Amino acid sequence: MKFLIVFVALFAVALAAPAAEEPTIVRSESDVGPESFKYDWETSDGQAAQAVGQLNDIGTENEAISVSGSYRFIADDGQTYQVNYIADKNGFQPEGAHLPVAPVA
Repeated sequence: MKFLIVFVALFAVALAAPAAEEPTIVRSESDVGPESFKYDWETSDGQAAQAVGQLNDIGTENEAISVSGSYRFIADDGQTYQVNYIADKNGFQPEGAHLPVAPVA
């Protein structure tokens, strides 16, 4: 019986705990065209992303898109991390203070 009372009390405390607030979108902009795009968004919890993309070498067999941008997020450790990147014919090239840097060859 004591176990049941303790269980019910803990259950009531868990239900009374405040729920985590869901983040909301505070800014969202985009522009998409046939040969380019750009977007920029941010949420109330500090996450954000922005990018600009451009189609290159249009009409050739080397036609490809190049994108530059950044994103910011809050990790499980509570720290905010930002990654700046370029993605093009040379692949995805991220940079960030928290990312390891490859040694010079």
